[in-house]
Amino acid sequence: MSLIPSFFGNRRGRSSGAWDPFSALDAFDPFRDFPINFPSSAALIPGGGGENTAFVNTRIDWKETPEAHVFKADLPGLKKEEVKVEVEDDRVLQISGERRVEKEDKDDTWHRVERSSGKFVRRFRLPENAKMDEIKAGMENGVLTVTVPKAEVKKPDVKAIEISG
Repeated sequence: MSLIPSFFGNRRGRSSGAWDPFSALDAFDPFRDFPINFPSSAALIPGGGGENTAFVNTRIDWKETPEAHVFKADLPGLKKEEVKVEVEDDRVLQISGERRVEKEDKDDTWHRVERSSGKFVRRFRLPENAKMDEIKAGMENGVLTVTVPKAEVKKPDVKAIEISG
């Protein structure tokens, strides 16, 4: 039992009885007991809002090359079957997935829980020059790469007009 009470709730990993002053900082959420209910990012995702929802903040890079728009998402620990890449009407690319919470065994003693779990959804409106029927996606070493080829921009034909007079 700790001599100093925990102000951050009873989390898994506290079963050792020794108080770790730095572990409390990892769990600090200044808005946890805020009286007004602001929608969190997890609340905006259908079925979201699980115990540990940091995974909803999945970071995705979007770069444009002369040939394509390339999206890269770090999704460590996910299989390609756990990730969806979809194109909705009006040129919206949607990348979604879910990392499930690891099963707990009664005999296990958790010392630290830092890996995140939960659902994520990211949407991107694609530009007019995107070839919607040629989108490709691949996953290697936990990195999802979505390539959206670009249509060639037709250069206007310039015709010189002779000036009379």
